[in-house]
Amino acid sequence: MIGALERFADHPKILIALDFDGCVAELVSDAAAARPVPANAQAIQRLAALDGVDLAYVSGRSLETLRELASPPAGVLLIGSHGAEQDLGEDGPGLQLSNTEEMARAQIIDTLTEVAADAEGAWVEHKPAGAALHVRNVDGDELAEHVLEHGRAALSLVDGAYLKNGKKVLESVVVLSTKGEGITALREHTTPDAVLFAGDDVTDEHGFEVLREADIGVKVGEGETAATHRIPEPKDLAAVLTVIAERRSTPRA
Repeated sequence: MIGALERFADHPKILIALDFDGCVAELVSDAAAARPVPANAQAIQRLAALDGVDLAYVSGRSLETLRELASPPAGVLLIGSHGAEQDLGEDGPGLQLSNTEEMARAQIIDTLTEVAADAEGAWVEHKPAGAALHVRNVDGDELAEHVLEHGRAALSLVDGAYLKNGKKVLESVVVLSTKGEGITALREHTTPDAVLFAGDDVTDEHGFEVLREADIGVKVGEGETAATHRIPEPKDLAAVLTVIAERRSTPRA
């Protein structure tokens, strides 16, 4: 993997795109308490200061929440809500929902709130394009999966609700977008010679699938993946980023 990272780092212009939860930050029971692993934050700060490096977060979090929790360095680009929200450093109208989409979003929130009320530990995160049902704090995997199944069944009755399955979370949105689309938008905006994308969840597979021959995909944790490389835990991401930073900081003969 080190050789592949060094070859990646040798490109004149690179884009490093990172998922937040389960990648830069550990997965935690209280989603509002998630913060970057300190070593990861240090490596990101170092890369942000290097010429020819564009950095981005590509997350299911809303942009507002991502800015608050990730505390990204100045200039870091942001893709939120699985691609539905984008902050590419340009002024724009942001995410705008039609009246029909607003009504569907309200139905999603109400539906998932009713589902969560029946299971201790389940809770609903409101998002700009929908909502997410979290079951990480539900006691027992079997019960947690039952809650998610209940959520899927209930959402099937909501017109305009698109489902996204993740690790102990069910998200429903009214704007169909993926992290792959987010990475494609980042590629078009930054025009890099190569892209590295790191992520841990099912929804990150859309990001890995749009990577090209010169790119690198890094899967964090277990599970089937289209990524070319794998690391065990979020804390191991710092070593990956440091290899790139060291390579680009070393004077060439």
